[in-house]
Amino acid sequence: MIATEIKVTAQTAAEHGLTAEEYARIRKILGREPNITELGIFSVMWSEHCSYKSSRVHLKKLPTTGARVVQGPGENAGVVDIGDGIVAVFKIESHNHPSFVEPFQGAATGVGGILRDIFTMGARPIAVLDSLRFGPITKGPGAGSATAEEIEGNRRILDGVVRGIGFYGNCFGVPTVGGEVGFEPCYAANPLVNALALGVARKGELFFARARGAGNPVIYVGAKTGRDGIHGASLLASAEFSEESQQKRPNVQVGDPFMEKLLLEACLEAMHTGAVVAIQDMGAAGLTSSSAEMSSRGGMGIEIDLARVPQRETGMTPYEIMLSESQERMLLVAQRGREREVFSVFEKWGLDAVEIGRVTEDGNLRVLDHASVAAEIPAHALAEEGPRYERLVAPASAAHAEPRGALVGFSGHGANLTDNFEQLLASPAIASKAWISQQYDSMVRTNTRMGPGAGDAAVLRLKETKRGLALATDGNGRWCYLAPRLGAMHAVAEAARNVACAGAHPVAATNCLNFGNPEKPEVMRQFVEAIDGIAEACRALDVPITGGNVSFYNETLGKAIYPTPVLGVLGVIEDAECALGSAFRNEDDAILLLDAGRSAKSKDEARRELSSSEYAKAIHGIVAGAPPAIDLAAEKRLIECLVKMAGERTILSAHDVSEGGIAVTIAESCFASEGLSAEVDLGAAEEPTESALFGERGARAIVSVSSASLARACELAAQYKLEARAIGKVTRGDFRIQYNGASVIQGSVDSFRRTWSESLGKAIEGAS
Repeated sequence: MIATEIKVTAQTAAEHGLTAEEYARIRKILGREPNITELGIFSVMWSEHCSYKSSRVHLKKLPTTGARVVQGPGENAGVVDIGDGIVAVFKIESHNHPSFVEPFQGAATGVGGILRDIFTMGARPIAVLDSLRFGPITKGPGAGSATAEEIEGNRRILDGVVRGIGFYGNCFGVPTVGGEVGFEPCYAANPLVNALALGVARKGELFFARARGAGNPVIYVGAKTGRDGIHGASLLASAEFSEESQQKRPNVQVGDPFMEKLLLEACLEAMHTGAVVAIQDMGAAGLTSSSAEMSSRGGMGIEIDLARVPQRETGMTPYEIMLSESQERMLLVAQRGREREVFSVFEKWGLDAVEIGRVTEDGNLRVLDHASVAAEIPAHALAEEGPRYERLVAPASAAHAEPRGALVGFSGHGANLTDNFEQLLASPAIASKAWISQQYDSMVRTNTRMGPGAGDAAVLRLKETKRGLALATDGNGRWCYLAPRLGAMHAVAEAARNVACAGAHPVAATNCLNFGNPEKPEVMRQFVEAIDGIAEACRALDVPITGGNVSFYNETLGKAIYPTPVLGVLGVIEDAECALGSAFRNEDDAILLLDAGRSAKSKDEARRELSSSEYAKAIHGIVAGAPPAIDLAAEKRLIECLVKMAGERTILSAHDVSEGGIAVTIAESCFASEGLSAEVDLGAAEEPTESALFGERGARAIVSVSSASLARACELAAQYKLEARAIGKVTRGDFRIQYNGASVIQGSVDSFRRTWSESLGKAIEGAS
């Protein structure tokens, strides 16, 4: 007999975020009215966050297979073969809404959740990266109409998020080795907190969330269950924000990184006993998702008794226990008769390990409460047969949500742009992120070969082999707002290019797709075009998608964020000692511009491209035009050439041309070095000065090379059909760039470095 608990009505279903059609479908699946516990279970599993009901039909277009792919989308994390019997396990996910409601805990538990996704697969986490977006933290052209109060609020959110990421990673003992940070007015009331984790494992020692073996015990391990996080997935991550958003604090979980460290060690040790059959993290939707997904993937059923679930609060109902998202918990299936081996491991680590149920053959998720049936639902219908929507998609000509503004104008021939350059260096998007990264332990476990700020990608050693792994995260919401397909292609290309600048060959990617309300046709247009762009770029660069996350409903009071797909690209470097940083190395080394794309452009084309740049936003307050055109074949040639040059040790540094253009790229290579500067002459051309200095066209990189290797570098560039143009040399004097015979930027490199290095910290701390 199924317990009725509270009578369920269509109105009750609507309050749980279910449509009338979804409610009717639930009644058809069950053959009766659901009770309140069953309704709650369906509401979280069929929420946007868990079921991907608005995105699945489009995600199928992404390439997900490749020679190195061991596990693609559908498991806790993607897996790629990196040689010598070792696999890399990695994934990126969002924790956006919780980080707005409670920045510290929202960000901290975002890190905790992605780490569990990695060690659930049997891999030991070795690194974390992040991708963050905030509203303006300074006044100026790029802040739009942000008030002083809003700017102060953005600073508080940023501070809380950074402290939360640092707290969890540092205490858990995993290095935070890189990432990226962006600032735009549209993120003021909806920050983005995307966390990526990387782990390594032996290929034959992977674990999957697939229940097997009727009669096998189902074991709950880790922290006790409380009321925190109830309905986090369905009410916090699957709906727009309103004026009541701050009342959702109870939906934000509270993390304990020290307990998660114990859980990591206990889980890996239990896995090595051979007694564990399957394991699943209790993340979004908690006990509900872990039990339903393990059942469905394994083609089995699971029966659990909630009276056996360890609880830290009294009087919890079946509804609350099943929907709690308390952190640091796992559900596993053990071999029958070997339960004691599992219990012994968790007892050793001081963690709860309790048999709460068993695997069954009937395919149902059956929830008991003191032997009374509180819920009984077909597991496959719950986990895999949820609604699939083909949302309305606005035509490509649909108007933007806000005016594009006028295109940027150009200064006259020979104009000195030193003041603009210094202002650009101080802008939060360009300025050094050391204030943030210094709060993270980037060296724990001593695998970090290249950490934050050292290069275009983080590089990790693999101590059992000479190989290394490189990782970079990239995305440009402003470009995706102006042209979603093209902007998404650039996100893939830049992340892959950054990995190549570190000397690694890009082999796979994970993505976090951050968008507004999918029920709005304009948002779905942005999403569909971005998916098409990612798919095209990934195929062209041979970088399959192994998993990721879709985060919809990033809107507050009806105003959406920019469409912001973030790509995390993983690369393999055959010899970690060949990894490249971005810093210039020696005085008198040659500075080369490697250029695989077109350079000549009309003045109108230059205006359109520059109007979409960080320079246009930071200096003129303009967001307009269109991103630069992209040539994926050229990007691939540049990537292959960079990897070849690094492997031969032909070049000494590499830094891709991206935000801020050539001027900022060269300056950053100086800033990362020990007191070095640069003298550069960009030659003579018709291209306007601002476009030549600050344009952000891709398929380009700045490399430095010794005089002895210069001929070989040019020879390799020619083999890959790249232009290798010597544009200057590394010096110890003033920083100087000439163009068309005029000095267009000139000043003390130390002064420029101070501006760049100190601006972000002063902005966050509110200093003038």
